[in-house]
Amino acid sequence: MMKQALIEIAFEFLEKQSEPVTFEAIWNYVKEQAQLSDEVANRKAGQFYTNLMLDGRFARLDNNLWDLKSRHIYDDVHEEIDDYYSSEIDTKNDDKEEAAEEKDYEQAFDEENKADEDDSSSKEDDEEDEDRINVEGDY
Repeated sequence: MMKQALIEIAFEFLEKQSEPVTFEAIWNYVKEQAQLSDEVANRKAGQFYTNLMLDGRFARLDNNLWDLKSRHIYDDVHEEIDDYYSSEIDTKNDDKEEAAEEKDYEQAFDEENKADEDDSSSKEDDEEDEDRINVEGDY
C-alpha cells in the first residue's frame, strides 16, 4: 500500500461527508488511516492543522467545522487578509524606542570619543614632558 499525504487523506474524508465536520473528526480519521502512533500524531497535529489552513481546497467554518470550499459560495468561505492584519500600524512607540536607542548610541559614541581624546592628549602631554626632559638633560 502506497503511503498517502495526510492532507490527501483529509481531502478524501471530506469528499465522503455530506456535512461539515470538526477538526477533531478529520484528525482522528487521518491518524487512523495513516496508522500514526500517539507520539507521532502529537508531533504532527500542529503542522497538519497549518497545512489544512493553507490548502485552498478546505474551508474553515464557524465552530471549528471544516468542509471543502467547492461546496460553499465564495463570500461564505473567502477570508480577507485584512481580517487578520491591520493596515494601520502603530509606529509611535517604535519611533520613540528607536529615538531612545539612537540617543543611547550617540551618547556612548561621544563618551568613547572623549575617552580617546583624553588618552591622546595625555599621551601628547607625556611626549612633551619627555622632550622637555631630554632638552633639559642636554645642557
